[in-house]
Amino acid sequence: MTVTTHWFVVGAALVGILCSIAIWSPRSVKLKTAALACAALFLPLAYVSLNDVLSRPKPMQLETAHKQLQEASVVSALMKENVGIFLWLQLPEIVEPRSYKIPWSSETAKQLHKAQQNAEEQGTKVKMKKPFDSNLDDQEPIFYAAPQPALPPKSTPEQQPMLF
Repeated sequence: MTVTTHWFVVGAALVGILCSIAIWSPRSVKLKTAALACAALFLPLAYVSLNDVLSRPKPMQLETAHKQLQEASVVSALMKENVGIFLWLQLPEIVEPRSYKIPWSSETAKQLHKAQQNAEEQGTKVKMKKPFDSNLDDQEPIFYAAPQPALPPKSTPEQQPMLF
């Protein structure tokens, strides 16, 4: 089960508790039936809306779990002028990439485009510094091409002492 499923189960349990309170309260049968109908309609509506939200990019400002992250790899990016910059970020120690949206900025779009070009030339990935930090310095670029990994050291065979 995913985290989303866990949250849905918690929400369903809370609705069940509220529904049982409504059923056992000293109210009219019509009011109890209405409360039960509302609870019955809430569960499928919540499930459908939760699945719809899963397909949309998350605004960067709403990320709380990885707020202190120093760096993320940009898997893909889509820039829509005056709408936003949509990013797929690969976060460390998380298997699947996550979809995020940052507000449109021509400077940020230029940085991202330049970093994508540099990364393609070097054969590396695009990285993003402090992706969830809201206090970014405008002078320092947040997107950059990762440096090429160092070549492995040359291994020289150890000189064996000559035996006579």
